[in-house]
Amino acid sequence: MSASVTPAAAPVKAAKGVVLTLCCLLVILPFLAVVSTSLADQQQVTEAGGYVLWPDHPDLDAYRALFDGDVVTRAVLVSIVITLVGTTLSLGCTTLLAYGLSRPGSFASKPILMLVLFSLLFSPGIIPMYLTVKQLGLLDSYWSLILPTLINAFNVIVMRAFFLELPQELLDSAKIDGAGELTILARIVLPLSKAIIAVIGLFYAVGYWNSFFSALLYITDNAKYPLSLVLRTYVVNNATIGTGDAGTALPQQSLQMAMLVVSILPILFVYPFLQKHFAKGIMIGAVKG
Repeated sequence: MSASVTPAAAPVKAAKGVVLTLCCLLVILPFLAVVSTSLADQQQVTEAGGYVLWPDHPDLDAYRALFDGDVVTRAVLVSIVITLVGTTLSLGCTTLLAYGLSRPGSFASKPILMLVLFSLLFSPGIIPMYLTVKQLGLLDSYWSLILPTLINAFNVIVMRAFFLELPQELLDSAKIDGAGELTILARIVLPLSKAIIAVIGLFYAVGYWNSFFSALLYITDNAKYPLSLVLRTYVVNNATIGTGDAGTALPQQSLQMAMLVVSILPILFVYPFLQKHFAKGIMIGAVKG
């Protein structure tokens, strides 16, 4: 039998409902305004003063104008390649490092763990990092967007904590049966670690997709700009988008909002597939350090 609701509990529940509703509106309304403005025509955007909550005659003219030229199309392709390559390499290196640090008797595991923790607490700074990238000859190269952020110390700590919680008896029995460390990692550890791999992969993918500061520092060729840097150029610097007839006939506000939608769609598409692993992976990995 369920517990009865006390007289004092009803107002509290109502207040919580109002607060949660307001919080949801604060999240949904800006997103709705961005999508609606990208679909509205010039007259409605002008009459509304720049932002539209519901388009009267929605169309995709802003998106057609956006992809008419090659600037946005090329930037989207660059961002996709950097995100895929960077996430794959980062996830592989982080998994190998975290697994090595979690196994007892690994060579120099404690000094390496101290170095990882040191890099987590003390950042090298912009100028030393820029000089290092320059000395390595990576300026104006796509590798400059991947290698400096290849391994994130926080992700290594979280993944190592997850590996430490796996049944060590299972790993030891596999070793007694003659399995090597790579075999144990590939056939036992990784199948049991889908949750944490999905979470860390999402962290890296979002980081590479949204990263623009590295491109701002290391990339000088406009043709190599990722989408985030192109987005910053057009939205923050208020540069003109669309050089064709379709682009010049549309309000810049609609084009800017269309570019914002294009930049967030991939993450919105990927996140629902990983959401079921997200809470489990991050909570389990954060319990034990």
